[in-house]
Amino acid sequence: MRLQTAVQDWAQAIEHLGVAKALKASFVAYPLVNAAHILAIGALVTSVILMDLRLLGGLSDLPERTFVRRLRAIALGAFAVAAGTGVAMFTVRASDYAATPLYWAKMTLILLAGVNFLVFSLLDRQRKPGAALPWPARLSAALSIVLWPCILVAGRFLGFV
Repeated sequence: MRLQTAVQDWAQAIEHLGVAKALKASFVAYPLVNAAHILAIGALVTSVILMDLRLLGGLSDLPERTFVRRLRAIALGAFAVAAGTGVAMFTVRASDYAATPLYWAKMTLILLAGVNFLVFSLLDRQRKPGAALPWPARLSAALSIVLWPCILVAGRFLGFV
């Protein structure tokens, strides 16, 4: 109960930040931030799925290292934009979001996707150029293909709560 009260106090304080007030006061700011968020998520999920498909043997007519390196850069940039715009949108209704298990489920999925990315990166660093992807890395790529669309769906549901 104390944790729930602390979270609600924290969320209410966030709603009084300048960014939240500015987004609430402007007719165009929130829709533009929301559109940037959706665009970034689209770029993120698309680049991650294409990258993982290539790592799993699909799209084999494209050189793996170059393709994956470029898509990873796109994914990381898109994640940064999605995270920044997501935080900005969160400030507007922080109390509502923090009170729903769906928000915490989405944050947990994002955390799992981040851990999965780190695990994959460690496994992939050990791979020699041209060598096949080891099964744990293949499993990580497959998990990524599942996690990111789940995050997308959780976020869309959260937008309508």
